[in-house]
Amino acid sequence: MRVLRTLLVLCTLGCSLLVQAEPAQHWNVGLHRMSVPDPLDGQPMQVLAFYPSSGQPHVRRIDGYRLYVAAEAPVVMGRFPLLALSHGNTGTPMALHDLASALARRGFVVVAAVHPGDNNKDHSRLGTLSNLYGRPLQISAAISAALGDPLLAPYVSGDQVGMIGYSAGAETALILSGARPDLQRLRRYCEERPLDADACTRHGEVIADRDDLLPEADPRIRALLLMAPLSLSFGRQALAEVNVPSLIYSGDHDQLLAVDKNAEALARKLPVTPNYRRLEGAGHFVFMSPCDDSQRARMPALCNDPDGVDRVGIHLSLQSEATRFFNRALGVSARAGLHTADQ
Repeated sequence: MRVLRTLLVLCTLGCSLLVQAEPAQHWNVGLHRMSVPDPLDGQPMQVLAFYPSSGQPHVRRIDGYRLYVAAEAPVVMGRFPLLALSHGNTGTPMALHDLASALARRGFVVVAAVHPGDNNKDHSRLGTLSNLYGRPLQISAAISAALGDPLLAPYVSGDQVGMIGYSAGAETALILSGARPDLQRLRRYCEERPLDADACTRHGEVIADRDDLLPEADPRIRALLLMAPLSLSFGRQALAEVNVPSLIYSGDHDQLLAVDKNAEALARKLPVTPNYRRLEGAGHFVFMSPCDDSQRARMPALCNDPDGVDRVGIHLSLQSEATRFFNRALGVSARAGLHTADQ
């Protein structure tokens, strides 16, 4: 009997260790499409969800990106934290598909709105107040849609919500976390650096097309991952209400955003000191998914990095650190589903 008890204890310890040591890429990636009314005008807004799935994945091409996903497949049994994702100006969530897929494999549901009027196919709201303040409303609508979606809702933990923002998507994430843009700061910056073609195409002026809109926070968001953040408009006072943990990545050779006025200044001013990673030699587009040969031929400016910059290696490191960060920040249990990897 004593031997049997000893064997049971050893088995219990061994099984526990095996659960923690399983590989991070445990589940397949499901891809679910939702159509959600745009809070600005009620028109259909596309929302994509990446999630842990038991379905059989297949290769799909979406917006020129190669994904390996199981479309509309069953969700793995469990309760998973929810991460909202906001892409950059004139971008697409597909540019961040490898990060979204990696997090889905590790036990997160990632929902991404294709921002109406500010995506790779439609630039009609670019530079407007409706875009600046509408983007956060669109992400909030995407979160609510996921929490009420028949496929996803039974498996999503609504009290464990984080957000990922890339470039202008980081600005969106900060507003949702309580930041209030100071548009005078943008004007002053553009007076100092008028040749900044990305931030100052309109000399720091934002088109006031919707004077009824104001910045609105979403208290459901409890943690932020910000990559190459556009944060010119936020001084210390504007960030005073952002009281959530954050992980910030930037490249020190960002060809679009002045790092000293964006990521570095943001890391100094946030009331909760962030984890800040500055990548040597990396540019603005290093956070976009690694490209295949056809993409390199079609869009070399977005795909090619300086010598010595390993985009694949950066992404592998980012995926692991993002998993650990959100697990800690959102209080994810090791058994959120069957388990969550990379504890």
